[in-house]
Amino acid sequence: MDACLLFATELYALPILRPLAAAARRAGQRVGWVVPGAVAAYLREDEPRLRSMRAVRALKPDAVYCAANWVAPAFPGAKVQVFHGFNAEKREPDRGHFRLRGFFDLYCTQGPATTAPFRALAREHRYFAVEETGWPKLDPLFAPPAGAADLNPRDGRPVAMYAATFTESLSSARAMLDTLRALVARGDRHWLLTLHPKCDPELCAQYRALEGPHARFLESDRLLDMLRAADVLVCDTSSVIDEFAVQLKPVVTLRNRRPKPFMLDVQAPAEVDAAIDRALQLPPALREALAAHAAAIHPYRDGRSSERVLAATRRLLEGGYGPLARKPLNLWRRWQSARDMRALLPG
Repeated sequence: MDACLLFATELYALPILRPLAAAARRAGQRVGWVVPGAVAAYLREDEPRLRSMRAVRALKPDAVYCAANWVAPAFPGAKVQVFHGFNAEKREPDRGHFRLRGFFDLYCTQGPATTAPFRALAREHRYFAVEETGWPKLDPLFAPPAGAADLNPRDGRPVAMYAATFTESLSSARAMLDTLRALVARGDRHWLLTLHPKCDPELCAQYRALEGPHARFLESDRLLDMLRAADVLVCDTSSVIDEFAVQLKPVVTLRNRRPKPFMLDVQAPAEVDAAIDRALQLPPALREALAAHAAAIHPYRDGRSSERVLAATRRLLEGGYGPLARKPLNLWRRWQSARDMRALLPG
């Protein structure tokens, strides 16, 4: 493979695709990025943004790696889905994580919990392949690169992280604001705070106002740094929960849609403080539940999921998955993707 294209429609896609881009460069591939203007502001000097379809064609990518649920069929190369998150079960299966949209040639799954359902779908639909690779986003979590940021204040206090889902009906962000304001002011823990990049700007401003000697507010592109530093996560119903739990660290949830044994789920913000104390003690039953959950959703702890994605893509290009059926025509989704691509790449 000579070149690849990284397609990032939202800011949260950057930490997902960056480890994959780094692995591709190490393998001698040329790399290009297609992103909207709001995401382009966060690209680094070594992350070239392609601004037209002409530039994309000139790159001649063998594969397009995507963290969104759609990709432009007009892009050259195989279309590879690497997912924007774990299955947080915000929706029913046929509307959520396992919903097919007819765009992808290869799904690179994160662990047994997603591999089995996608392989069943592949047998049914026959137009895509499935390979369990682990998730590129977590490579720096288990194998941090040299110079990786360390947000731990090193003053002996526990580090608590707070994150909320963007889905308004499931989000705890508004309900938790006053409680977090009091917990931050108390100063016995150091807090790392973040919200979804599409969250209400006024609410984001209120969370940023919590910054001070006992708390930092960070954008979602710093999520991995927060996950590494935190001792406990406070959340609601978000795939961030799984990203944190694979480290075998405890999670406190507020009214999670489908609470699991590895979570300490509470029903009111006033219960969060005591739940954090229980979580930090990490009793044996909780430790065992965390280990079982991590083995199901992401058993890979070697930091080499990106390399496995590249190997699976190479196998796809070489015909190693056998002949695949034609993708469904799906004219409506193709028209939508063409419209969205015209906004991103005018030329």
